[in-house]
Amino acid sequence: MGLQWMILSWVVAAEAAAAVLVTLPAPRLIKSRIVALASLALQPLGGVIPFAAFQLLDLHWKSEHRLICAGDVCTTDERIRYEKSIFKAQRNVILCVSACLLYWCIYRVCKYHKEIKELEEVEKRLKEQ
Repeated sequence: MGLQWMILSWVVAAEAAAAVLVTLPAPRLIKSRIVALASLALQPLGGVIPFAAFQLLDLHWKSEHRLICAGDVCTTDERIRYEKSIFKAQRNVILCVSACLLYWCIYRVCKYHKEIKELEEVEKRLKEQ
């Protein structure tokens, strides 16, 4: 179980780095190359969406079937273990949601950049006529 969360955390870190690179101001030539590279990486990274969705479903199923440790029935160690599992589940939900959100942000920024580039080309052609 830990390997899939480690992979997802590395993907989120890579997406965060890509989002920072795509949104930072840069000269036009460098910016267009960065956006082109990010656009190429978007298609293989698209697999993170179903993967994160499956992980969210898994977390939901586990939370529905988790033994509840409440009241005086549980020992201190059982209560600590229960609380740790809740915190891990919350952390993993945040990880899955941030993976999807970062992917969407990178996708939209790349799409906006392409639309702006196309509009500039149209404006340039209209000025030449």
